[in-house]
Amino acid sequence: MLMVVKNQIRCTLLALKYGIMKEMLNRTSFISNVLFMILNNASMLIQWLVLYSLKDNIGGYSFKEVMLLWGLAASTYGVSRAFFASAFKLSDTINKGKLDAFLVQPKSVLLNAITTHVSSSAFGDIIFGFAMVFFYGFSLRVFLLFFLFTVTGGLILVSIAIILGSLAFFLENSEIISDNGNNLMVHFATYPDGIFKGVTKILLFTLVPVGLANYLPIQAIIEFNITKIVFVLLVTSFIVFLANLVFKIGLKKYASTNLMSARV
Repeated sequence: MLMVVKNQIRCTLLALKYGIMKEMLNRTSFISNVLFMILNNASMLIQWLVLYSLKDNIGGYSFKEVMLLWGLAASTYGVSRAFFASAFKLSDTINKGKLDAFLVQPKSVLLNAITTHVSSSAFGDIIFGFAMVFFYGFSLRVFLLFFLFTVTGGLILVSIAIILGSLAFFLENSEIISDNGNNLMVHFATYPDGIFKGVTKILLFTLVPVGLANYLPIQAIIEFNITKIVFVLLVTSFIVFLANLVFKIGLKKYASTNLMSARV
């Protein structure tokens, strides 16, 4: 069993390595995509500068805390898209029969399917995110927690994408649901959770778990709350497990289109 897991990890890392190498074949394009994404994220901070010039506190967050929230939102987005970009096109992969190419491979169908592509611009999100740690106030504790929650947040985003993408096994034309669900995860991630009330806030910690990917981790970093740290780790493990379970159940219903394709 241990050898199987070891081989799967090695296979996944190789897939990611070759994906990154493929993106870097044109280094000018790769670097440009990274730099422009950093500039795009930085330009969005102007609105917050204007808002905080009028008010010192928004939704219970200071300006530095909002920048840390922005940084975590960017880094989790970056990790999910940089290494698992194909997870966000899973419904298309299923509907068009592109999953056939992975069924004949000896490794995990799901991991192989979600690691076929790498997004170069997403590395700009990761760099921007960690730059915000230094803006907030660097310390080893803050950096390590930020790194941990970048991983957990990225896994949550990917897992939600897998769950939404797996709806294609059960529903026709599920791409709209998948795309909208993934967009909601990104849209709410950069706003202080204090501005949301009632049902909306409940939804952000349940059905659209932005709170678990971003809000709760930020609170844990600021407060250094061990309980919240452990809770985020447990919830992340559960969502990853759930995503894998939903995909496996859906895979049993998959009908091949006999599409001849191969991974390159």
